[in-house]
Amino acid sequence: MEQIRSRSLFKEYALYMAWIVAIVATASSLYLSEILHYEPCRLCWFQRIFMYPQVILLGIAAYRGDRKIIPYVLPLSVIGGCISIYHYAEQKIPAMAKVLPCQVGVPCNKDYLNFLGFITIPLLALIAFILISVLLWIGRADSAEEVDRDQNSLLNTGV
Repeated sequence: MEQIRSRSLFKEYALYMAWIVAIVATASSLYLSEILHYEPCRLCWFQRIFMYPQVILLGIAAYRGDRKIIPYVLPLSVIGGCISIYHYAEQKIPAMAKVLPCQVGVPCNKDYLNFLGFITIPLLALIAFILISVLLWIGRADSAEEVDRDQNSLLNTGV
């Protein structure tokens, strides 16, 4: 019974939790670049491109309780996560830096943070993308009936 209750709690608040993860990830990247003056590399910018819009999209969806946005936001997390995997590999595998080297600005294999020898900024971004993806997967509508119920509740509230 407790497992069912926690599963429904995660499902019910999945959009809010994904939104909070996106806010923390965005605020952290802005803190690193604007306060600590860590210049983002090219791959960091691509990860930001896929993370920043999620703050707005998930915020609006969470406010409205609109799960129909999940199929549109989930690809942003998956693609951003793929870029993070590549970026992390480029930092940790020296041969990867030679495959597609950054030509302008900060080299993509530069480590600003390296906690415990393996926790870097791209790994933290990957964790955020994975968390958002899992939360969105948990929070998706299971059936056509649930989608219809959500649409009816939106119509009844005048949103």
